[in-house]
Amino acid sequence: MTIRKAHMLRRARCRRTGPEAGSEAIELTLITPVIVLLVLAVVALGRLADARIRVDDAAHLAARAASLARDPAAAAAQAGSTARAALARPGFSCSRVLVSPDTAAFAPGGQVSVEVTCTVPMSGLALLAVPGSVAIHSTFTSPVDRFRGESSGLSQVRVPAADPAGWRRERPGRCGTTPSAP
Repeated sequence: MTIRKAHMLRRARCRRTGPEAGSEAIELTLITPVIVLLVLAVVALGRLADARIRVDDAAHLAARAASLARDPAAAAAQAGSTARAALARPGFSCSRVLVSPDTAAFAPGGQVSVEVTCTVPMSGLALLAVPGSVAIHSTFTSPVDRFRGESSGLSQVRVPAADPAGWRRERPGRCGTTPSAP
């Protein structure tokens, strides 16, 4: 048997004839849109998870900024500006942002809670012209430092002694020993 005959026999066995001829092309044509829709659904779910993470991060940052403020009004203003700045990052868009700080327990040793609501359009998630939107909520609570002072408007900063060697002599050395004078 020659090489040419063997090659022709192999091709004849692999070729479909009869009612099944061309069925692979039809199957591929029918299944391709389903696969594309599944990929777009996975992309939409991934982008929705990313949006939830960003809103959680914005609520965390807003609560932390509010807990560092000196009075409840400044805490509410800091929470709003920090949350809006966190959600204004590139690659993400909220059609509506609502920031609700709770400063009822704002006092040294108390806490500040911030709820952030972001309305995300579905068209931005699914990469298609899908109508509707999804509201994502996140709440975070941050403690207010119990040893903090009230703002007096003036900053009092203490500067260590000008002579670092003299300052070092006043402190005990390692293991309770006092360093010798220079």
